[in-house]
Amino acid sequence: MKKTQQGFTLIELMIVVAIIGILAAIAIPQYQDYVARTQVNRVLGEISALKTAIEENLMRGNDPSGLDVNDDLGFTDSNLINGGVPAVTVDNTGVGAVTATLGNQASSGIQGATVVLNRNAAGVWECDAAAGAASSWKDAYVPAGCEVE
Repeated sequence: MKKTQQGFTLIELMIVVAIIGILAAIAIPQYQDYVARTQVNRVLGEISALKTAIEENLMRGNDPSGLDVNDDLGFTDSNLINGGVPAVTVDNTGVGAVTATLGNQASSGIQGATVVLNRNAAGVWECDAAAGAASSWKDAYVPAGCEVE
């Protein structure tokens, strides 16, 4: 009577574990880069929503830097920005910036990085992103349309 195989050999199991280890070593850093990139893009999207409110207040003759970001400009707190809200320094001449420093629940490697929307007197908005105090910032995290500062 012949015995049939009833399971995997130790060598087969070790090969499977080695393959999984190799795949994990490649996939985890790629996933962390993906998360960091999406978080920087999300912060840019959140602060970009303030441009309309700032422009409206400038047209009404208000000084946006003196307004409450939540109540007057309609910003909803973000769990990726230090303090939950960006700093608005656009004065009544229209020159200034909206600055968001990543923190709170942002990926640990990008905490301390900044995303800045600058506005000049001609009404043109420009985006800059910088490493700031981020420990593992990569220029690849900078959203399309932004410049590395």
